[in-house]
Amino acid sequence: MAALQLAQINIAEALNEREGETMRNFVARIEGINVQADQAPGFIWRIEEEDGSEAPTIQSFANPLMLINMSVWEDIDGLKQFVCESRHMEPLRDKTSWFGKVATMHQALWWVPKGHTPRMSEGKVRLDYLQKHGSSQYAFTFEQPYTAEESTRIQIK
Repeated sequence: MAALQLAQINIAEALNEREGETMRNFVARIEGINVQADQAPGFIWRIEEEDGSEAPTIQSFANPLMLINMSVWEDIDGLKQFVCESRHMEPLRDKTSWFGKVATMHQALWWVPKGHTPRMSEGKVRLDYLQKHGSSQYAFTFEQPYTAEESTRIQIK
């Protein structure tokens, strides 16, 4: 079996523009959290602007308030440890201060070949698939994960 790594995308709808008063406290935390992610065990890659600035400024949805994060990890355990046991939890606890409820799936996980850098369009396709079909080897969640081995037996619905 070819070596696989875990890709993830998550989206959130900001309550206000990034520069607005509402988002100021969240934006102030981004750099520190990203530095911690970069140093986390199992971390491989995260999306950044071409100029190296932080990802939440990337616009890939019609809604300009939709913020996007994408990253690649060695495995689901490394990602889960970072999400649940680091400074990343601080803004998650306060997320209703900055973000509204997204009407669709807000996160998708999937396995990619080692060295593959997922494109934004790829992440959006996985979110859409997960919304329409539920968790599968093609796109899944923390709550219903699939192993890298299981993902090699993908049957698209």
